[in-house]
Amino acid sequence: MQTLVPKQVEIDSAFIRSLSDFFPSDRLHTSASQLAVFASDGLTAFSVQPRAIVVPITEQELVQTIQLCCKHAVPFVARGSGTSLSGGSLPHADGIVIALNRMNRILHIDPIDCTAVVQPGAINLAVSRAAEEYGLHFAPDPSSQQVCTIGGNVAFNAGGAHCLKYGMTSNHILGMRVVLGDGTVVVTGSASIESIGPDLTGLIVGSEGTLGVVSEITVRLMPRPESYFTVMLGYASVEEAGDAVSAIIEAGILPAAMEIMDRVSMKAAEAGVGAHYPEGAEAVLIVELDGTRWQVEEERQQLEQVLERTNRIATEIAHSAEERMLIWKGRKSVFSAVGRLSPDFIVQDGVVPRNRLGLALREIAAISQAFGVPVANVFHAGDGNLHPLIMFDGRVAGALERAEQVAARIVQVCIDLGGSITGEHGVGMEKRSFMNAMFDDPSLDLMHRIRMACDPKLIANRDKMFPSADAPAMSMYGLHPLEQAGIVSRE
Repeated sequence: MQTLVPKQVEIDSAFIRSLSDFFPSDRLHTSASQLAVFASDGLTAFSVQPRAIVVPITEQELVQTIQLCCKHAVPFVARGSGTSLSGGSLPHADGIVIALNRMNRILHIDPIDCTAVVQPGAINLAVSRAAEEYGLHFAPDPSSQQVCTIGGNVAFNAGGAHCLKYGMTSNHILGMRVVLGDGTVVVTGSASIESIGPDLTGLIVGSEGTLGVVSEITVRLMPRPESYFTVMLGYASVEEAGDAVSAIIEAGILPAAMEIMDRVSMKAAEAGVGAHYPEGAEAVLIVELDGTRWQVEEERQQLEQVLERTNRIATEIAHSAEERMLIWKGRKSVFSAVGRLSPDFIVQDGVVPRNRLGLALREIAAISQAFGVPVANVFHAGDGNLHPLIMFDGRVAGALERAEQVAARIVQVCIDLGGSITGEHGVGMEKRSFMNAMFDDPSLDLMHRIRMACDPKLIANRDKMFPSADAPAMSMYGLHPLEQAGIVSRE
């Protein structure tokens, strides 16, 4: 694996002194050991050391920080738990990190209007736990929901296993307070589902921190389902599991979730959390129904009729809440559990039309075989959101580069099949070089003009998402342009 020595950027002492005017020493970090903690996010193949870390606890401190950055043209990146898998919260070598972990309060829950007002550092699962006493929950459930923050969910429009029925984060954000890249505070949306005028809330969700930093979020809460029916089905191939998904959708059934895991991902979950899977199955399909008791019972009968016509080789029904949680524990542990099988891996999250899942999986298998790089497949089958985990050993010369080539081929397959380069992990730095393949020049120009209106100095999460002349497109699949400048290091 290639290692480059980072370029050392001289710290502007006047800028740091200005930060210390409104940040005490325990919330302003500049030592090498403190900076190292924030050098990477979930995409650990790349590392950048920022100039400083600030930890605001109020919106006013956030505003002061961004105004100071704007005055000195210092780039900044907002960061929650750092679980981004696309380099979306990777620091900028000439900039600072705004760590939002201390802005983590759940400010208000309204059980009548089914809303909650939270700070960006609030943990996803903590919101659901706080709303549980009212019979409510926050529906988006990414695999990292025990640690990821609502602010990060907003930045990348996170989804999760249950997005098939309940939608992405964008479907559950009603309004926000946002500090734009010039330090201006704007309010979008309201506590009402209905709104008038441009959907500014929708514009901010998924913008990956390139327009500013969210300081307060009004989320929609959903009633907790009265009943669940969860079943795990074994199939002799991933393609047959995919055919079962198509059959379920064609029958007019809308499950809360449909997830597929292949043999490699099952093996990882078995090693990681002791999950159990049907013997002889090359793939499992997890289907979950939820709703009122009568609704779930009716859909269960329909589902069982459909499943009778599929080539399942095993059926395991969760007969209790504990058994249901064990099934989901195995599925949601896959990303971390793959570390039991491989010291390093890259996660992709391209999307293909659901009726082309089988073709996409065959293409991924062929790519894996051609490069001699193992790939574990786990995906949100209902909406065609693939999560191939490309495994490699970074200690072996050339292994990362081969894994990156596999990742690039998989992203291109998604584009060629009429899909998208990302479903929920975001573009970040990892997939910038594919933006021109997804969007034409007028569309990219419009995005750039919107960004300039919110962040005229381009300091908010600079060098992310968009390819441009002054900031070349990120390429994981060759020498990183910032490596050429000696700024970024590969670890």
